[in-house]
Amino acid sequence: MIHWLLVALGGAVGAMGRYWVSGVLNNAENKLPLGTLTVNVLGSFLMGVCFVLVLERAKLSPEMRPLLMTGFMGAFTTFSTFSLEAVALIQEGHIMSALIYISLSLLLCLAALYVGLALTRLI
Repeated sequence: MIHWLLVALGGAVGAMGRYWVSGVLNNAENKLPLGTLTVNVLGSFLMGVCFVLVLERAKLSPEMRPLLMTGFMGAFTTFSTFSLEAVALIQEGHIMSALIYISLSLLLCLAALYVGLALTRLI
């Protein structure tokens, strides 16, 4: 039961964080959805950090996994919104913006996860 509550708590905080970042960074003038890109890249980096601290080194208690990795990161990052925004760009005729957004999302998220893993392993 406690794991369910930890997931819910992490999810609430993650969702509020994503809502705030998207509100600050997204605007109608910019064709790229920078809010979603930012939370996904930051979330990927943090997932790498949490993976090392929780699973590899056990520096954080096992309860941190459902709180941080499932709850917070699951609500903070968003593949569904990324997909919707990419398709919307294509449907609006902004093909180049969509390709840039898709490419940046994939490359930066993978790189951020790798950097999160690598930096945390150095500490």
